[in-house]
Amino acid sequence: MQPVHTEAPDSRRARLSWRLARRATGLGPIVGLVALCVLGTLLNRDFATVDNLMNVLTRTSFIGIIAVGMTFVIISGGIDLSVGSMAALIAGVMIWVMNALATGAAGAVAHGLPPLVIVLAGIVLALVLGAAFGCAHGLLITKGRIEPFIVTLGTLGIFRAVLTWLADGGALTLDNTLSDLYGPVYYASLFGVPVPVWVFLAMAAGGALILNRTAFGRHVQAIGSNEQVARYAAIRVDTVKIVTYALLGVCVGVATVLYVPRLGSATPTTGLLWELEAIASVVVGGTALKGGEGRVLGTVIGAVLLSVIANILNLTSIISVYLNAAVQGVVIIVVAFLQRGRR
Repeated sequence: MQPVHTEAPDSRRARLSWRLARRATGLGPIVGLVALCVLGTLLNRDFATVDNLMNVLTRTSFIGIIAVGMTFVIISGGIDLSVGSMAALIAGVMIWVMNALATGAAGAVAHGLPPLVIVLAGIVLALVLGAAFGCAHGLLITKGRIEPFIVTLGTLGIFRAVLTWLADGGALTLDNTLSDLYGPVYYASLFGVPVPVWVFLAMAAGGALILNRTAFGRHVQAIGSNEQVARYAAIRVDTVKIVTYALLGVCVGVATVLYVPRLGSATPTTGLLWELEAIASVVVGGTALKGGEGRVLGTVIGAVLLSVIANILNLTSIISVYLNAAVQGVVIIVVAFLQRGRR
């Protein structure tokens, strides 16, 4: 007769407590977002209007898309402090190349490039640059054995310095003809919803699918939980890390593609503090800063929550709008404090 093994009561209680804690962590950002929406409506009636909602979601889309890629990096145990500067450089190079192609097409019959082709070339260039910069980060971190914090802190300065040099300390402005053609990428709507919001939703859905339904997503989480164990399990740790940084770079490229037609220019201050907002969105959404656990849906909610906070501050003037970054910094510190010991 085979012995019957029963689970100890202490083990069952521990497992139940873990499940409840995990569920509470997932519901926390949703409860916070609902509470903020109620508060915003009470403080200012304009907050609950459809136009304001679309405005909040549109402004969330840039940071939200970057935050989706940042989720993979942080879950794997990494960090990227350069995404704002990377977006600025990509925008500057994109505008510079598009203007050069437009001038060449107008000045020489041999080129004959129509404006639409030039705009498409600029979009492809942005995505390629983002992937290349991300791969460079991944290679330096994995093959160079340099901490992610140091690598991305260094490239943060490099990217912004190169843009400042390229713009000669001023601004790079997109050609008017190209700007008119490119404008609908940001300003157009589909079924009443702005295009950037649709792209944000598509990127979030794709990120969630990759993280939760593919072997790559499981490998990312395994590496963040315990990199050494992941190596013993024959997971190609270096390759997975490189891909996560490349994925983040592509997300930065997509966000830049959507952002450029908004102002039609790039300056040394473009993308300033975007890395702070992206990281804040990820940690507020419930992703553990130590890696190993996180959800794209939580990141989306975190990004919207931070945008709602900024919107409420703008509408009510409770505190100066110049303190928005301070509020986000406090949020990161508080969430990190609450995550002590979490893995």
